[in-house]
Amino acid sequence: MHFEILVEDQSGKKALDILVPKIIGADHTFNVHSYKGIGRIPKNLGVNENAGKRILLDQLPRLLQGYGNAFSRYPADCPAAVILVCDLDNKCLHTFRQELFNILNACNPRPETRFCIAIEEGEAWFLGDIAAVKSAYPKAKTPVLNSYVNDSICGTWERLADAVFIGGSTALSAKGWQAIGAEKSQWSEKISPHMNVLINESPSFAYFREQLLELAEAAN
Repeated sequence: MHFEILVEDQSGKKALDILVPKIIGADHTFNVHSYKGIGRIPKNLGVNENAGKRILLDQLPRLLQGYGNAFSRYPADCPAAVILVCDLDNKCLHTFRQELFNILNACNPRPETRFCIAIEEGEAWFLGDIAAVKSAYPKAKTPVLNSYVNDSICGTWERLADAVFIGGSTALSAKGWQAIGAEKSQWSEKISPHMNVLINESPSFAYFREQLLELAEAAN
């Protein structure tokens, strides 16, 4: 099985480049494509005219249709799938998933696709493995980590910053979004190598893992 994985930012790509091989092993292939933010689903589900705009949801109708066309030409013994990974943020999960399926269902041909949504943010997947966070950041604040409820809507990246960044989320926020993005990339690079993908306690990470495994096993 070949996986085309779409993520909303560079920090997500850095994490998945490390985590995906831990899940699917060496018998399957994948590419992770990062975008410059999540954007929003366009009201008109036709092809987006601004193809150079690398914002994930704005481009999703065009991307899924393109993958549908490409995958339809693959040999039967070379199956492929699209995996969309993005943050829920403050959206309604049910409504957001329905909007994503509306885009997919408008494709002809329709690519094999899974929508994997980190709740509330991608940092939830790091916080699903407290041991990995502590391995990467031995001085992390244990009470802050232990107070986190998996996949809760609580300001997830801020919670991780409060645990591992000097001065916490307040100090990091004061540095601006560019510094926040750089710090998130560091979290991806430092925490992901320590993560045990089989025991992660984030339900949304478990869903991502199971979707990859289900597709990989079906292709065998």
